[in-house]
Amino acid sequence: MLFDTHVHLNADQFEEDREETIRRAREAGVEYMTVVGFDRKTIPKALEIAENDERIYAAVGWHPVDAIDMTEEDLEWIEELADHPKVVAIGEMGLDYHWDKSPKDVQKEVFRKQIALAKRVNLPIIIHNREATEDIVELLEEEKAEEVGGIMHCYNGPVELAHKCIDMNFMISLGGPVTFKNAKLPKEVAKSVDMEHLLVETDCPFLAPHPNRGKRNEPAWVSLVAEQIAELKELSYEEVSERTTENAKKFFRIDT
Repeated sequence: MLFDTHVHLNADQFEEDREETIRRAREAGVEYMTVVGFDRKTIPKALEIAENDERIYAAVGWHPVDAIDMTEEDLEWIEELADHPKVVAIGEMGLDYHWDKSPKDVQKEVFRKQIALAKRVNLPIIIHNREATEDIVELLEEEKAEEVGGIMHCYNGPVELAHKCIDMNFMISLGGPVTFKNAKLPKEVAKSVDMEHLLVETDCPFLAPHPNRGKRNEPAWVSLVAEQIAELKELSYEEVSERTTENAKKFFRIDT
């Protein structure tokens, strides 16, 4: 059994075969998924997908690339949706310094507002980080984000900062890059971080794992992530699958 903690089944890329994609995931042993909504278009779709499947959940938040577009009304809407029975986290949120659509100061302001929102509704947060690891860790410390904890989604930073995040009540989630032959950092993190702090994800339709790199990613392929972690940690695939699923269910407060 596997729990893909970060999927975008709400993306346009799945519009024509969403149900078949979910069926393939279940056939591959992926019982649970969290669909992440991050703007006005993807949030309602995430909720719709979660409402129609007992073991699919939703996260709602605002992506840092689009921070400049977020209004106070959007923030209020996200806070209202936090009461939805299938919403298990706020996010994805964070900082993205790769794209320059939203200025860094605007990204940071929207990030801070969402952390404050998560504290109000008592839900953990999901962190998007691209080329901004040190600034993200600093901001999480300043905002005392450990009060709600969260997930470092598709973590791609150094080992030392991974352990700093763990000390702040964050889980480390690994995705397709841990399977890439030239990706040293995620492999080092997988070896260094104890199983109790690890999660697995696909971030589909993005970041397909080896040997499917470059294709549209899908939840079924989270098994390839778990296989790589098992190999790196010299554990059985079954143990990695079981432990990461237990971790995710505990993190998201899921009892079923």
